Amino acid sequence: MSEDSIQKSLSKQASYMPKEQLLEVAKKDKHLFIGIPTEISFQENRVALTPEGVSVLVNNGHDIRIERGAGLAAGFEDHQYSDAGAEIVDDPELIYQAQIVLKVEPPSLEEIAMMSERQILISALQLTIQPEDFLKKLIGKRITAVAWDYLRGSDGGYPLVTAMGEIAGNTAVLIAAEYLSKLGNGKSAMLGGIPGVKPSKVVIIGAGSVGEYSTRAALGLGATVEVFDNDIHKLRRLQNNIGQRLHTSIIQESSLMRALKDADVAIGAVRAPHGRTPCMVSEEMVMNMRKGAIVIDVSIDQGGCFETSEITNHEHPVFDKHGVIHYCVPNINSRVPFTASYALSNIFVPILLEMGRVAGVDELVKSHNGFRNGVYLYRGILTNEFLGSAYGIPYKDLDLLISAI
Repeated sequence: MSEDSIQKSLSKQASYMPKEQLLEVAKKDKHLFIGIPTEISFQENRVALTPEGVSVLVNNGHDIRIERGAGLAAGFEDHQYSDAGAEIVDDPELIYQAQIVLKVEPPSLEEIAMMSERQILISALQLTIQPEDFLKKLIGKRITAVAWDYLRGSDGGYPLVTAMGEIAGNTAVLIAAEYLSKLGNGKSAMLGGIPGVKPSKVVIIGAGSVGEYSTRAALGLGATVEVFDNDIHKLRRLQNNIGQRLHTSIIQESSLMRALKDADVAIGAVRAPHGRTPCMVSEEMVMNMRKGAIVIDVSIDQGGCFETSEITNHEHPVFDKHGVIHYCVPNINSRVPFTASYALSNIFVPILLEMGRVAGVDELVKSHNGFRNGVYLYRGILTNEFLGSAYGIPYKDLDLLISAI
């Protein structure tokens, strides 16, 4: 065989040999720098990340800087955070040098002044308690601001709001039981019942997550429960979730007044999608309630749904109005900050991990519809129609903004 024939034969054999497949080089995860300040809002005891949450993020290559004492009110020591890999700092201004500021409450104007240009803020929005120039200050610094209370989950719901609602609903019933007893200057009754003794009656206004978990807790203690809401779908869902027949009703003045007249406990669990909670219970209805009955107005964060409600605090939580004991402490979750902080951290950590995986907040806004729903400022541009109308500030559609990036 000639040399040319040998070369052709070898070339032909080589064409049948397996070849290396050319693969696209994966994008490297983005390193995140997250700052967690101490919450300075009145009665705010929660912290955005637990030490365990910090450990997960640090082990995935992200940096966490936390202000000294940020977790103390929730039961977490500074050394727990440092052992988890966080940097502990004394100066709050150092926190606001981070790429991402993660908070529970909205920032104050003083905190906004410490923020850097083009920073990313993740916190609650709580529009009803914000000063007039809150948005303008953030816009001036071209902040990308995300409201965690508007983040949607894969099921279309609001996971953080639901988690806080579950805690608030359970806690509201425990508070009611405390104040219904003689120790709480109530009618000296047990919330629930035993054989031969008529059970206490609990009226719950609102069939969302707070209403559902209030219902579960009250039934678990042996009380009878009546639930009112103007949304038939919510009432049906609650009925199905509870798994037993309940007295449920649309909110009508006459039927609600009859229910409240012999109620031992009334829980306001109404959540307004925007702005102030509508008043559902008039002063006249409260006047007709039993003496020593208990009102727990969980809706007080948005103004309250009882006409007689007035904001109280954890040090002086109740007042008597027409012989009815009112508990109207905003942010009821701060009564159990250890549990509430874990609930927040369990949801924040996967979001931050995904943000790092897709190479930053811009990519997460593009790819994650639920996260995009919480964005109300994007690089200093207002993207929320309701806020634009409320504050008289021009807004732009977020989908159009990110399509131009």
